Amino acid sequence: MTTSIRTFITLAIIALLGGCSVHYSTTGASIDQGASTVNVRFIENRAPITNPTLSQKVTQKLRDKVTSQTRLTQVGDNEPRADYEFRGAITGYSFSNAAVTNVDKAATSRLNVTINITFIKRIGDKKGFTQSFTRSADFPATQLPTSVENNLLDNNIIPGIVDDIFNRAFANW
Repeated sequence: MTTSIRTFITLAIIALLGGCSVHYSTTGASIDQGASTVNVRFIENRAPITNPTLSQKVTQKLRDKVTSQTRLTQVGDNEPRADYEFRGAITGYSFSNAAVTNVDKAATSRLNVTINITFIKRIGDKKGFTQSFTRSADFPATQLPTSVENNLLDNNIIPGIVDDIFNRAFANW
């Protein structure tokens, strides 16, 4: 009787463990089992104030991040529907005062960028999203915005927004 109970328990544990699977990823990205393609469409610049290179930089940075940190392959706009799709527009681009001294003079200025993204999933649970992502970076008010703009975009704002979009799409935060 004891042998048959041990055998039954052993088989039950093997069956239970055999039915479980865990998906591990070095990037933390969670990709649906059958997904293989992604289309990161060109992110248009619809902000009232525009930077002529911002759309291209954000689009390329998001494409690079998705293809380098997942197993997904970027497909062109003329290809059949991709398993995942990103559509977006830059909706905000502005400079503002971030801190004021005691004599009503700006001490720090801020560059703000907002991008509205729609993420479409055509596989798995098909739960996509539409969300705005905003990042900002401060700089001394004594500097001209044009002299710091590209550095702030390339080193702070674009990487931050791209990480936020990627994490929302693939890390479920």
